[in-house]
Amino acid sequence: MIITTCETIPKEKITKVIGLVKGNTICAHHLGRDLLAVLCTIIGGEIIDYIKAIAEAREQAIDRMVEDTNRLGADTTVGMQFTTSYIMQGSAEISAYGTEVILGEE
Repeated sequence: MIITTCETIPKEKITKVIGLVKGNTICAHHLGRDLLAVLCTIIGGEIIDYIKAIAEAREQAIDRMVEDTNRLGADTTVGMQFTTSYIMQGSAEISAYGTEVILGEE
């Protein structure tokens, strides 16, 4: 399966547009991570635990988007994007979405 942020794929023709596909997850803060984050804001540096948590959340959103793709019977996602939105204090939603298409050779 091809997933791309591009609207087209070289040497391929979009033969059918299936429609919107999406996947999301909610990433919540962890008290242990928060304590380390406070320390990092004081002394500086990257907050590695948050970087890992967001990366895992993005992967989970992509996995759920792929499940949606398989359910719809498409073979490619074009125009894939991420959004993040605040849900409540200490948590955020990560969404992956794009357009599901079926490809054929040009």
